[in-house]
This record gives sequence, structure tokens and C-alpha cells, in this order.
Amino acid sequence: MNKVQQFWNDFCVANHKEGNEYKDAFQFGSSPDWLADLVVEGKKTATTSGFVFYELEKEALPQSGEYYIVLNGQDDPVAVIQIQSVEVVPMNEVTEEFALAEGEGDYQFWWDAHEKFFTQLLKEYDKEFSPNMLVVCERFKKVSSK
Repeated sequence: MNKVQQFWNDFCVANHKEGNEYKDAFQFGSSPDWLADLVVEGKKTATTSGFVFYELEKEALPQSGEYYIVLNGQDDPVAVIQIQSVEVVPMNEVTEEFALAEGEGDYQFWWDAHEKFFTQLLKEYDKEFSPNMLVVCERFKKVSSK
């Protein structure tokens, strides 16, 4: 059994969640260790991703209630999160309150980091960044960590 599945199984046993499944295990963004630490510390309770990437990859949007496992930069599981809400909005309509819930810094830091991240990712698909591109805003709670 791999370490992610073991981490999930331990969470299920400890929290009487046997029979539940996690949707995915993933790293956050371009600084996975730092962002994973923010989740573990309870400072990061939200994340923003590009809606277009779900369309391009033909992936379903996250759903409220789903569980995900957060990985650090070494692909080690560090936390289980549960989605609380999912909203699709233009990036330039994301509120400052939401940006601050990402735990990474002030609104300007949030905007600059996401613009840079999305610009680089979009280039791989021959697409350009736009301030009103649709983004997926997820709120989550950490339900377990190492």
C-alpha cells in the first residue's frame, strides 16, 4: 500500500470515516512545501484555480463535501482537506477576503502570484492570461494533518 493510501486509511479509522473515498492527492501551485505548511498551520483555507484547465483536461470541478489529500514537494501526504464551497467567478471579481483566506499574503501578492502562475500555464495551451478569466474559488477546511 502506498503512503497516500495509508495516510487516508489512518484518517478514516481515526475519524470513523470508513467507506469514504478521497477524490485526489495533489500539490498546491508553484511552492508546494510552503503552501502545504500553510494548510497544516490552518492559515490557508482557500485556493484558486483556472476554470479553463478543467475544460481542457475534461476534469470535473471539485464538489462541496469531497475530501482531498495535500502533498508536500516530496509527494508526502501532510493533510486531509474537505471542500466547503466551490464558486466560479471572473478573476477580477475575486474578493480581497477570499484572497486573504489563501493565507499567502495581501491581495496584491495574491493577484501577482496567480497572474504569473496562470500566464505560464496558459502558454502551454497557446492561450493568454486575461484579468477576467474564469477561476474556480474553493474554500476548504483542514480535517486532519500529520
